[in-house]
Amino acid sequence: MKDPENFAADLLAWFDTNKREMPWRETKDPYKIWLSEVMLQQTQVNTVRNYYIRFIERFPTIESLAHADEDEVLKYWEGLGYYSRVRNFQSAVREVGETYGSVPADGEKFLALKGVGPYTRGAVMSIAFNLPYPAVDGNVFRVFSRLDNDATDTAKPSARRHFEDKVMAVMPERAGDFNEALMELGATVCTPRNPICMLCPVNAHCEAFEAGTALERPVKIKKLKRKALKYKVMLIINDKGEMLITQRPKTGLLGGMWQFPMFDEDLSMSEVEEILEMKLADEQEKYHTVTHGFTHLDWMLDVYIARTTDTAAAGYQFMAAADKENYTFPVSMTKIFNHYHLGK
Repeated sequence: MKDPENFAADLLAWFDTNKREMPWRETKDPYKIWLSEVMLQQTQVNTVRNYYIRFIERFPTIESLAHADEDEVLKYWEGLGYYSRVRNFQSAVREVGETYGSVPADGEKFLALKGVGPYTRGAVMSIAFNLPYPAVDGNVFRVFSRLDNDATDTAKPSARRHFEDKVMAVMPERAGDFNEALMELGATVCTPRNPICMLCPVNAHCEAFEAGTALERPVKIKKLKRKALKYKVMLIINDKGEMLITQRPKTGLLGGMWQFPMFDEDLSMSEVEEILEMKLADEQEKYHTVTHGFTHLDWMLDVYIARTTDTAAAGYQFMAAADKENYTFPVSMTKIFNHYHLGK
């Protein structure tokens, strides 16, 4: 980095004037800051805003979340995805309440909580308590790769410590503001594909800007292979107009959430009937296809409609459309429900 002595001052001066207004920036409550960081993992800021406000209104304190029913918590998270985040968060909040009473201002104790990694520790400890911990996310990888024209492969496990050391070498007394400023710079100016280098407040410190290599940084060599899985989803309607649903296992992908019966794509309708212990009318036609992506996995869901006069077997139940809000459905199943009932 060119002129590292003045880098933090220039960055903070820009941040003080240009930082975006966000509800979690209006508090120093470590619980609320922690929640925002959990919500922001792999989720865009604009999506998180309303979820954060609604969640805090319902669960404003550690105690309120610690004693809440998991199904209700999942309902307030519905649509954000990556549901293990909120399960781990509630589990960790319960441990905090039982062991400390409040979020500990101790990086090692906080890191030991379920679901807390180095980034979350750095963000919460620095923003809530102004403790000098680095908070290195994708934005910070990118900013420092460009500042130092650093060709380190950010996909390597050792890269995090490498860039954490870079952050700590220039961290000022305003640790929390500095970490937020780095993330803000990466999100709004030092962006992945179209960085606004000419207007960057710290371009005088940036070696990649001088060398013309900003778009070549950061380097990430590892390629993640996505898996595509196809399933058959059954919209089974009884004579009351209710829809058959079932609950996913408590652990694993989308654990504990509700869905329409879903089967391997190669299963025949007679095999589906056998599994469901239910006779289906012969209008079992493909109705719709829904695709949904996870981090390293894609679902392709072929949706079939069928009618029945049978009762639900063990493990299944019928749900009236008006009661849908009482169940926590993953986004893919909500798409199917909306397409059928709302025509969208």
